[in-house]
Amino acid sequence: MRAAVLPATLAVSLVLVPLSAAHAAGGAATPAPTEAGPLRIHDLQGATRVSPQAGKAVVGVPGIVTGVRGYGSSKGFWMQDPNPDADPATSEGVFVFTGAAPTVKVGDSVLVSGKVTEYYPSFAGGSQSVTELTGPAVTVVSGGNPLPAPVVVDTRNIPGTYAPPAAADGSIDSVALNPEKYALDFYESLEGMLVQVKDARVIQATDKYNELWVAADRQDQRSKRGGVLYESYREPNVGRLMVQQQAPVSQQPFPVANVGDVLTGTTTGPLDYNAFGGYTLVAGTVGALQDNHLQREVTAQAGERELTVATYNVQNLAATNPDAKFAELAQGVVTNLRSPDIVALEEIQDDNGSKNDGTVGASRTVAKFVEAVKAAGGPAYDWRSVDPQDGKDGGEPGGNIRQVFLFNPQRVSFTDIPGGTATTAVGVTGTGASTALTASPGRIEPADEAWTNSRKPLVGQFSFRGKKLFVIANHFNSKGGDQGIDSRFQAPVRSSEVQRITQATVEQAFVAKLLAADKEAKVVAVGDYNDYQFSPALAALTKDGALRDLVNELPETEQYSYVYQGNSQVLDHILVSPELGYAKYDVVHINAEFAQQASDHDPQVVRLKP
Repeated sequence: MRAAVLPATLAVSLVLVPLSAAHAAGGAATPAPTEAGPLRIHDLQGATRVSPQAGKAVVGVPGIVTGVRGYGSSKGFWMQDPNPDADPATSEGVFVFTGAAPTVKVGDSVLVSGKVTEYYPSFAGGSQSVTELTGPAVTVVSGGNPLPAPVVVDTRNIPGTYAPPAAADGSIDSVALNPEKYALDFYESLEGMLVQVKDARVIQATDKYNELWVAADRQDQRSKRGGVLYESYREPNVGRLMVQQQAPVSQQPFPVANVGDVLTGTTTGPLDYNAFGGYTLVAGTVGALQDNHLQREVTAQAGERELTVATYNVQNLAATNPDAKFAELAQGVVTNLRSPDIVALEEIQDDNGSKNDGTVGASRTVAKFVEAVKAAGGPAYDWRSVDPQDGKDGGEPGGNIRQVFLFNPQRVSFTDIPGGTATTAVGVTGTGASTALTASPGRIEPADEAWTNSRKPLVGQFSFRGKKLFVIANHFNSKGGDQGIDSRFQAPVRSSEVQRITQATVEQAFVAKLLAADKEAKVVAVGDYNDYQFSPALAALTKDGALRDLVNELPETEQYSYVYQGNSQVLDHILVSPELGYAKYDVVHINAEFAQQASDHDPQVVRLKP
C-alpha cells in the first residue's frame, strides 16, 4: 500500500484514503472508453500543483504512452498529449496508476477513464503531490506512435530561484505556477512529461536502490570533486535531479557511478516526484557512463610534534557485522587518515547490534575494530567510552549507539578519573593548570532534556607531550521529521533543529566552564553534529568564541562531509578552543561521493600543536 492519497480538492476537508480504498471506489466498474472525452491532460493538471478535477471521474482522456513502470509499489504508466496547449504552466503528462504491471507499451495511443487523484508520497512529511489517474480503464487505439519531443532541462530554462512564496497557510499547493521564475514551479509544470538531460554530471553516487543524482543546471556551486555545494537555506541548488530507470535492473543494469562521473549523451524519461528525492527523471534511456576515476583522498602526513585528532561516523557498527565492513573502515583509519593519535567514533553499537534484549556493552564491537586496525597495519589502539542506558540514546532500536575514543598509547595518554556513568554529569574542578574533569571519560549533562532520545556527549582528558587536552565526542540528534527543501510548505519547517540548538547551548556552556577555569584550556569538540556550518545550532556552539568551527577555514569548494539529495553538505565538524591556534584541518573524502562506501560519512582529522 502506498502512502497517502488525497481524493478530493483542497477546498474540502482533508481525508487520507488508503490506495486500495481509492481504487475500490472507482476501479473495476469503470467502462473502457470508446472515444475521447471532453478533457485533456492539461485540463487535469491545471496551473497549480493540485488538479482542478481532483476527486472527479473523467472519461476518455487521450495520450501517448511515454513510459512504463512494472515493478515496485507504484506500478503504472505515463502518458502525454502530443497536442499541447499554449499555457507553459499546465503539464501535458500524467501518471496512470494501475497497481499491477501495465499491459500497454511505449508508443501506444490510449484513451483512459478513471479518477483524478492527488497522491502525496509523504503527506505528513510535507511532500508535494503527484496528479494521477487511478482505477483506470484503458483502451489502446493504436501502437508504435512517435513520442512527443522531450523538454531538454538545462541551465537555459531552469530558473535561478528555487521556491515560490507560500500562501497564507504556508503551502504552495494552491499557488499559481510561475515556471519561468521558480525552479519548483518549472519542474511541476513538467510533471509526467518527457524530459531530457544531456551529458549530465553525477552529483550523488549510485545508491543501493539504483538511483543517482545529476546536475541539470551547471550554475549551481560546484564542489572541488564534482558535486554541488549546499551553502545556505536561502539558496538551494536548483538543478539537482534524481535519476531512476523504468526497467528493473534484472533486465537492464543501472550505471554504478561516483560523483564527478558523467552520463554522456542523453538521459530521457518522464518527470516524476517521490518522497525521497523530489522531482525524479524516470529514464527510459540512460546515457553512457563516463568514469572520471574519482580517487579516495589520503590526508597529509603529520609531523612528530603534531597531535592528530579524527572523527568518524562508522554507521551502526556492531560486532555482528561482517568482517569485511570492519576491514574497510579500519583501512580508512590507517591508510586515509594515517592512524590518528585520537579517533572519536560515532555509531558504535552494542555487542549484539539491533537485537533488543537489554545489552548495552560494546567491548566486543570495539575490540573487533581495534583488531581490524592492527591487521591493516595500524597501531594497537586503547579505548574509552561510557555505556548508555538501554534504549535512551536514539538510533536503531536495540543498537544503543554511542561515541568511543580510540587512542594510540604510544603517542598520547588518557587520564582516567573514576565516576563517569551513563547518568552522571561530568563537571570541572580546579583552576589554571590544575583544571580537570570530575570524571574521565564522562558525559555532559546526560539528564538534561536536550539529550532526550539522543546521544550524550562523551568527554575525555588526554595528555600529549605533557600538555593537557580535553576532547568532546558528539553525535547530535538527527534531522528526522524535518520537511524537505522540495516540500509543499515553504519555507520548510526544520523541527529537529530545536533540539540541536538546545544541545549546542548545553555543550557551549560546558566548554565555557572549562575556559572560565583555565582561559588557556585546550578543547577539541568533534563528531557528527547533524547540522550545517551556517545553522543556528553551530552558531550556538561557537557563541562568544568558545569554539571555532574549522570547516569554515577550508576553501569553500571543499566544505562538505556528506551527500544527500544531490547536495554536498557539512554534517560533521571539528571545533577548537582559542588556545589551539595551530589547527590544520582536513575532510578526507573516502565515502560520501562513492557508490561503494564503508560509511555514508567522510571522516575528518586535524593536526594540532597543543
